[in-house]
Amino acid sequence: MAFYNIFSNKKEKKEKLSIIIDYREKNSLVVSELMKLGFKIQFEQLPVADYLIDNTAIERKTLSDFKSSIINKRIVQQLLEIKQYPQHLLILEGLESEDPYSGAIHENAFRGFLLSVALEYKTPIIFTLNEKDTAKYLYVMAKKKKKVEYAIRSAKIILSEKERLQFILEGFPGIGPSTAKKLLNEYKTIKQISNAPLGDLEKFIGKKAILLYKFFNYAYL
Repeated sequence: MAFYNIFSNKKEKKEKLSIIIDYREKNSLVVSELMKLGFKIQFEQLPVADYLIDNTAIERKTLSDFKSSIINKRIVQQLLEIKQYPQHLLILEGLESEDPYSGAIHENAFRGFLLSVALEYKTPIIFTLNEKDTAKYLYVMAKKKKKVEYAIRSAKIILSEKERLQFILEGFPGIGPSTAKKLLNEYKTIKQISNAPLGDLEKFIGKKAILLYKFFNYAYL
């Protein structure tokens, strides 16, 4: 079976990567970095998450904001809400300038909550250095998704005429690949198979003939 790529790499490179961003992130340096990377940006009032790339929801928090949201329990509701998207993740930003184990939360409590995020809320966590690093992660994610999309769209199956006939015949009840080939080798066309007497079909393919014969002669009432 042959595969043909109907999309060139040149066309893929010209198409901009798209991202939907919550309007409250508008002044974030992440947005300016995404623009530099060539993203097509759309701002919306998102009820869940800060960024959407296709069907993936991304919640972004600086380390200090994350710790504050643990204390006021706001993060719990956000983690529950983001699960409405089958694919979702949490980005924790700021490793370059902030110690994740310092501040108002004990370091073991912080570790414990990270484990809860991963194991109980089933949400992957990505740590980034800064806004630029966050944007680069979003860029790589969008590129990976685009490659998968193009691979699916460009894999166009081309069947020969013989393969098409066999493929159609295999859709009839009781007919597998070997029986389809046997019938086509004998009768050559589906029309001749449908016109064949039941007795002849039974001699040729046995009990399967009854189902096939009935199907060819069903009336649409």
